[in-house]
Formats: sequence, structure tokens, C-alpha cells
Amino acid sequence: MTIVMLQRLIDPTTMHVLVATPGTDQGGIDRVMASLRSQLALDADERLHVRFAATRGPGHIATSPFYLGAFLARMTALKAAGRLDVVHINLASVGSTYRKLVIAACCRALGIPYVIHLHGADYREFWQGASVGLSRRMRAMFAGAARIIVLGRVWAEFVAGQAPEAADRIVVLPNASARPALPHRGGGDKVHILFLGRIGERKGVPQLGEALKRMEHLPGWRATIAGDGEVEAARLKTAEYGLADRVDLPGWVGPEGVAELIATADILVLPSFAENLPVSVIEGMAAGLAVVATPVGAVEDIVTDGETGLLVPPGDVDALTDALTRTVTDAALRHRLGEAARRFHRQRLDLEPYAKAMQDVWVGATR
Repeated sequence: MTIVMLQRLIDPTTMHVLVATPGTDQGGIDRVMASLRSQLALDADERLHVRFAATRGPGHIATSPFYLGAFLARMTALKAAGRLDVVHINLASVGSTYRKLVIAACCRALGIPYVIHLHGADYREFWQGASVGLSRRMRAMFAGAARIIVLGRVWAEFVAGQAPEAADRIVVLPNASARPALPHRGGGDKVHILFLGRIGERKGVPQLGEALKRMEHLPGWRATIAGDGEVEAARLKTAEYGLADRVDLPGWVGPEGVAELIATADILVLPSFAENLPVSVIEGMAAGLAVVATPVGAVEDIVTDGETGLLVPPGDVDALTDALTRTVTDAALRHRLGEAARRFHRQRLDLEPYAKAMQDVWVGATR
């Protein structure tokens, strides 16, 4: 497998790329792709023509076949016109995999090199639990890829184990984010704890609620739990805990709302049971927030316990309560963790070198 440090594009040949995105405007991968699109527009490289197209789209899942059909038609037309060199396939579990199996098969039939970009948090469980037939098709999809982008070393090892014939085409390229759109000002007189993500069991929201309940006696903090999912159930539990005046649950918020929340936060918490490489943690690090997270997926590739954040075992409410209490009460610790996280982001997770590294992957896929 190949560990790609953020490299420069060196091939001068004009390249046409079609990127398959979910197009839901809600998930982390949509935020990453939107940021990549913006950065590519800023770079304005005339040698590179990148188009983005939805394969699922917003709204009800029943619309997915229409988006997928439109994507395949566009891909075929671009190929026929000689304006398509690489297809970039963003891949998650379940429905995403079924759609991308079709796209990858069409790419192979049309002779178009494709890049798989694996983002699914529970892809290990999904693949290992798949039927024999589905697993065989998934392996063929990975084996046929010109490059496979994974977000951390743990995912590189997993894919190499599942599709060993593709091991030499695996590229480790962590997610990245733009620098904050708004200046960071923090929570003011109350330390602001922020959660960004889908509200539910997988992201550890019940455990977060329990930890905040245990911190009820502690003055000087407030929390925001923002995201879609089981919002109403979380609001009811917050009211049951007597925390409705300290914990805000606004539901899903758009990019401007996310930027405002990050600007007014001091701590980014994500106590997940499963992740690939969460964008919310990267965005928190970009703003210099103190990160409290769990060492799942590729999180340990970017968060070193006690240096760029605090790591707690998944499901351990005692450890989560302790980590949040420490970061709320110790301003020096918050500052030290946040500054180290910001430095790491600038060195490894910034958007400009990420865009250049992605271009390098596309160039490599055509050789």
C-alpha cells in the first residue's frame, strides 16, 4: 500500500474528472467534497477539469435511481465526447455500495479508470457481514480500481486484507477542511461544549447526555448538540435530566450555522462507537478547539491523547465525564490542546495541500 504525504501535481496533461457525491448536503463527505470543489476553483488550474454530480441526492431515498441514472448518462456522454479520464467514487455502506457497484461496473465496461474513496464508518462490519455474492462483487469493485483512497492506516490494513490484489493501489489520505470562515471567539463567560453529527447511538449521544447530567453541579458551561437524527428523543432526555436551559439541540444546521457554532465553541466532543475519520473533529482542530473523542476508526491518526486532544474509550461515561470536566475547568489545558490541534491541522489537514494530493491521486490513476 502507498502512504501518500501531501504531494504536488507534476503531470502537465489536461485531465477531466467526474466526482460521484451523495449530494445530500448533510453528511461529512458532502462537506469535504464541497470544500474540495471550492479549493479547486481557487487554484484555477486550466489543466484540470473536475465535475461533481450527485448519485443519491437530497430528500427521500426513492429518488436515488433517478440521480444514479442521470450520473451514468452523464458519465457515458462525457466518455463518448473524449472529456472523461477518471471517475472518483465516494463510497459508504449499504445503499451507497449498491449504487457504486453499478458505477464501477460501468466504468470497467467503458474502460474508464476509477478511484474509490472510502468514507463509511461501519464499512468493516458491512463488508464482513455481506453475503458471499455481495462480498465477491465488492472485492471485484476494489480490485478493479486504479486507486483506493482510505482515511487512515487502520482502513488501509482492512482493505488490503479484504482485497489483497489491490494492496499496492491503496493511498492513505486523511480528510481535510478549510480554515475557519469566522474568527474564533469562544463561549465567553461559559465554556461551550459542541457536538456536531448525526444524533443517535453510533455517535455516543446517549453517553454524552449522561456525562453532561453528571456535570450538572459544575458551573460555567453550556453545550450544543447539533445534527439530524434522533433529535426529538434527545430533547426529551435533556429535559428529563433537567438540562434544557444548558443544552441546546437545534437539529440539523447548514454550513453557516456550523461555522458560527465552531466560532463560539471551546470544546469539540465526539464520543462515537464507530467512525471512519470524522470531519467534525478536523473542523474543530482547524479552529483550535480542545477535542474530546474516542479512538475509533482513524481518529488516532490525528488525535494523540494528551497532545492534540483527549481520547476516552467508547461507551465509558466515567472517562467521558472526567475528560469534559477537565477541559471545562482547566483553561490552560484547553488552550494547550487547542493550539496543538490547530498546528497539526495546518501541517497535515489543511485544504490546499489536500486538493493537490487529490490531483496527484487522479494523475496516478491514469497511468
